[in-house]
Amino acid sequence: MKAFILAAGLGTRLEPLTKSKPKALVEAGGKTLLQINIERLSKSGITDIVINTHHFSNLIKDFLKQNNNFNLNIKISDETELLLDTGGGIKKALSLFKSNEPILIQNVDIYSDIDYTDMLNSHLKNKSVATLAINNRESSRYLLFNNSNYLSGWGNNQTDERIITRNSDNLKKYAFCGIHIVSPDILNMMPDKKKFSIIDAYLKISEDFKISGYQYNGAWFDIGTPQRLNDFEIFLNKK
Repeated sequence: MKAFILAAGLGTRLEPLTKSKPKALVEAGGKTLLQINIERLSKSGITDIVINTHHFSNLIKDFLKQNNNFNLNIKISDETELLLDTGGGIKKALSLFKSNEPILIQNVDIYSDIDYTDMLNSHLKNKSVATLAINNRESSRYLLFNNSNYLSGWGNNQTDERIITRNSDNLKKYAFCGIHIVSPDILNMMPDKKKFSIIDAYLKISEDFKISGYQYNGAWFDIGTPQRLNDFEIFLNKK
C-alpha cells in the first residue's frame, strides 16, 4: 500500500499559527503534524508517499529536504497555482503513483491510532473501490451507510439536507474520520474537472460501485483549531 497526505489546505482555523507557515508544519509534542503522520505511515510499512502542497509550499519542501525525506520515497503534488479541493487534490496525486496498489489517504491535521493494515484487509475483502474510516462522534455533517455497510448518502444536521444514493431502509449516520483507502481504478470514476470535493465524488460513485465504511472507535483527533491542538498535545503528553 502507498499513501497520500493532504497538506495543501490554508489552515485558517489554526490562525494565528498558520500566518507564517502551513498547518503541516504546526508542532505538537515537539514534532510537526506532517512528521507525526509520516512516521505513523512508515511504522506501518509504507515507503511511498505523495504530499500535496499549496500554502507555504516551499517551507514543506525545505522541511522534507532537511530531513532527507525521512528516508522514504516522497513526492510532491504541487498545487501552488491552484488549490484543487480534496477531490481535485486526490485526483492529481493518484496520477503520480503509477501503481496497482491501494492508496491510503489521510488529512495532515488528523491523528489516529487506527490499524492501517486491518483497514486495508477490510478494503480488499469487501472488494470496494474505496473504504472510508467512520465513527459515531457528533458532527454537523454525516455519511449514511446501509445494512451492508455501503455508502448510501449524506446529510447535514444543521440544514436537514439529505442526499440518498442507494435506496435502503435503516440507514445509519456516521462521521467521516478523514482517513480512506482507494483502489487505483477509482481515478477513472472521478469527475472530468480539476477542482471538486471528494465527498461529492464518492456520493456519485456510490450510486454504481461499492464504497464501504470501516468503523473505528479508537483515539482520533481533528487538529484543526488551537484548542484542538492543545487537546492533542495533552493526549501526547499522557501517552
